[in-house]
Amino acid sequence: MKIAFHGAARTVTGSKHLLTLKNGNKYLLDCGLFQGMGKDTDSMNRYWGFVPSEIKAIILSHAHIDHCGLIPKLVKDGFRGKIFCTPATQHLTRILLEDSAEIQEDDAKYSNKRRAAEGQPYLHALYTIEDAKTAFDYFVSVEYEQWHAVDEDVQIMYTDAGHIIGSAAVHCKIRENGRESRLTFSGDVGRYRDIILKSPAVFPQADYILLESTYGNSLHDVYATTPDSLFQWIEKACVQKKGKLIMPAFSVGRTQEILFTLNQLEVENRLPPIDYYVDSPLSIEATEVVKQYPQHFNRNIQKIIQSDNDPFSFKGLKYIKTVAESKSLNYRNQPCVIISASGMADAGRVKHHISNNIENSRNTILFTGYCEPRSLGGRLMSGAREVGIFGIPHEVHAEIGAIRSMSAHGDYEDLSQFLACQDPKQVKKLFLVHGEYEVQVQFRERLLKKGFMDIEIPERHYEIGLGW
Repeated sequence: MKIAFHGAARTVTGSKHLLTLKNGNKYLLDCGLFQGMGKDTDSMNRYWGFVPSEIKAIILSHAHIDHCGLIPKLVKDGFRGKIFCTPATQHLTRILLEDSAEIQEDDAKYSNKRRAAEGQPYLHALYTIEDAKTAFDYFVSVEYEQWHAVDEDVQIMYTDAGHIIGSAAVHCKIRENGRESRLTFSGDVGRYRDIILKSPAVFPQADYILLESTYGNSLHDVYATTPDSLFQWIEKACVQKKGKLIMPAFSVGRTQEILFTLNQLEVENRLPPIDYYVDSPLSIEATEVVKQYPQHFNRNIQKIIQSDNDPFSFKGLKYIKTVAESKSLNYRNQPCVIISASGMADAGRVKHHISNNIENSRNTILFTGYCEPRSLGGRLMSGAREVGIFGIPHEVHAEIGAIRSMSAHGDYEDLSQFLACQDPKQVKKLFLVHGEYEVQVQFRERLLKKGFMDIEIPERHYEIGLGW
């Protein structure tokens, strides 16, 4: 058996890990889109490093675009196997991929206008809405905690990863030469104190582990609670400075956490009486999907919904659906909060809001999760005083802030707790994926001290045999 790392290798996005058995069968763990990689993003998303038609099955961990976003292109390029995931992931992936396809088409149109003016050849969209719809025919949903045969050589089981609704760690039993190997892919590991979701579940002993490491060198702030932090930012940005608070937020997971926190502030009679906008049709649709899976909520939320049938709604909340409504927000001078996708601010309506508000010192841009260093969000969080948006330079006068406690990724203590059910001596090799290299080097040292003996940090397209 061999494994090759074609994405999320020494970087956070583009999750893609290829298992190849001795009989030639190939299985892909995730098929994610690279995001926020600057000018390299498009070329990285167009080159596979393998032949799509040779893949027998995709085993998908969850619905975030950096884990599922290239599935339509894989099908377009020849893949015809099954795509396994949990029921909630299948539900979310459908709406996320259609939205992503629309973005691919719009980006291609925008890029081709510029390329035509420069006499360059046209680019085709990575995939279209029709390509996304075609991909849905190959999805197969699998419940948590049940072994399912992919074929005669491979069985899989999902356990709750606590990251977003439907997210899962993937566990594989692989038979070769009459012997069985056990491989676990963590997907994205959530937090053990998440305000909405259940904690990550324990899982069977593995021989090989692929572990995400986004925050492998960080501890999230456990002293300042999310409601208190968000209240302070709203009070400062909207009440004191009388400006706009713009919050880039991923449509699945982060937007719902923000809405729940604002609902909590209202229950506590602390929510400032201003307008709150969710300006993302995808976020609106994703929130409705999340509400359909209350069985994944933790005990606290289960108790809350007995008296509050919609913990994601509150006074002053308005949903923006049309482009015209979104543009009209640029002309209002009253203080307000605008929650809009994407979380890294590299695409979607939030990029327009930042473009229109970043040069006004009354305004604030508040990030609530990880941003690739080369993304617009990453550059703003690193302290850039000027950024290019839609090809136009902007001076940064708005205040830039972040709430670290809202991350849906576990910190190094959460990741260590995730591994606590494993006997390190039985783990033959552990691979760190889905993280920046400098972070992974530090995390590797922590894991060595915990008894894991063979830890690798693979580069993109690196392949290694997993022998006996």
